[in-house]
Amino acid sequence: MSKPYDPIDNSGIQTSSLSDRESKVSRQDFGKPWQPGGSFSQFLNCLPKFLAATDILAVIDAVVRAVQNKKPVMWAMGAHVIKVGLNPVLIDLMERGIISSLSTNGAAIIHDSEIALAGKTSEFVDQSLGSGGFGMAGETACFLSKAIKDADKKDMGLGQAVGQAILEEGLPHAEDSIFAAGARLDIPMTVHVAMGTDIIHMHPDFDPRAAGAATHRDFLIFAKLVSGLSRGVFLNVGSAVILPEVFLKALSLARNLGNDVRAFTTVNMDFMRHYRPTVNVVNRPTAEGGQGIHLTGHHEIMVPLLAAGILEGLGNFSSKDGKE
Repeated sequence: MSKPYDPIDNSGIQTSSLSDRESKVSRQDFGKPWQPGGSFSQFLNCLPKFLAATDILAVIDAVVRAVQNKKPVMWAMGAHVIKVGLNPVLIDLMERGIISSLSTNGAAIIHDSEIALAGKTSEFVDQSLGSGGFGMAGETACFLSKAIKDADKKDMGLGQAVGQAILEEGLPHAEDSIFAAGARLDIPMTVHVAMGTDIIHMHPDFDPRAAGAATHRDFLIFAKLVSGLSRGVFLNVGSAVILPEVFLKALSLARNLGNDVRAFTTVNMDFMRHYRPTVNVVNRPTAEGGQGIHLTGHHEIMVPLLAAGILEGLGNFSSKDGKE
């Protein structure tokens, strides 16, 4: 009679052959040891063929194919990408004709403009918040308030207006500005503002009506860009809410107007996997075709790695003027 604590009798189990069993891991997919002095392409070939390593290779391949086939590579991002010193990397990709458009939240024009104005950005919030001094840089507010009003007068989007203002005013560090690069290269730059989220919204010279009109114009420009995304790539780098929401609405608008936007690649790239980018960038837009990919890691490491992989993949295809 069986007792409550009797062990199971496993003497009658049926076994199968390891050689016949399907396995997820094979030695042929192992990583390879690095040989000092090798090229970056050799480094990529040393990666194991599993999980995130295959994901970054898939993103590189998708961008390379899009560029070679003259399809869009839309780069959307939060301001943190600027704050970790990646403007030169992005400007290089723009100059090479790889990034076809760049879209940001409202904070990006602040950090980018401050770099162009003073060669530095990102204040110590903890040190100034107690006194009410946080976000009170006069030059930043003055410059951007004027650019916003100019956008309204000239019927321009906010991104284009900021880029042109940086160039026209000859700011001392304009060469490090992604918005100036967009204006110089005639690459669409869109800015998607949420009122109350940016320091310039606190200043009396800020014109919310003009800013709202300019950022809505940028939304319509962005939607037009999304309407041509088929077989292209959309990357969301470091925006947890704003750009994923804007992208989903723009995609719905483009499809509602009769554009068959399918078979594209979406990429979400951030420190962690948030809900909104997962559903609005990776999952929902590609549900009827295409692929959605997560790349998780620090921007200051992952963006240069991705950029280097794209350049290696393109080889001599792209040059500084975006031509073969």
